[in-house]
Amino acid sequence: MAEPNTLITTKKSQFIRKIITNIYNVIMNNLTANVLTTFEYEGNVLSVSFISTLDVANGVQCDTYQFIGDKTKDLGIIRIKAGCKTPLQRVLKGERTIEGYISGAGKLVITKPNGEQSYYKVDNNSKKHLMITVEIGDLMQWSADENSELEAFEICYPPYEDGRYENIPSVD
Repeated sequence: MAEPNTLITTKKSQFIRKIITNIYNVIMNNLTANVLTTFEYEGNVLSVSFISTLDVANGVQCDTYQFIGDKTKDLGIIRIKAGCKTPLQRVLKGERTIEGYISGAGKLVITKPNGEQSYYKVDNNSKKHLMITVEIGDLMQWSADENSELEAFEICYPPYEDGRYENIPSVD
């Protein structure tokens, strides 16, 4: 028969192990709950593989993906909390940069080098197929409405590398 202290220690260890296992399972479920395995683009359902989640700015995260079997482009799924916005960014390089709408409410503002601005207001009544090509030299910024989160996507040809965008200091 085991000593009483040994039984208490074993029960504590089992209890702690159970708590740690439960915490681990909750974390892993949250991490993998929204991970995509496919993405519809230009009328095709393409297989994707999750790479990482980046904290872009206050209230903004980007899940990065690679397209399986296609090294010419990559995908970012941008999640913006209500009232938050992506950094104002100038496109410096790349063959093609595409910004698109997924869900929620907010707007995308594109500013041409000559100062001409285009506003794309989106909400859950919007066409899901809003896709805008952003040119080298353009400024771009997504912002979520005060009462709604916003989810958008970004496709980069070739895949994103540091130096593709320049963050412009905000004036507000």
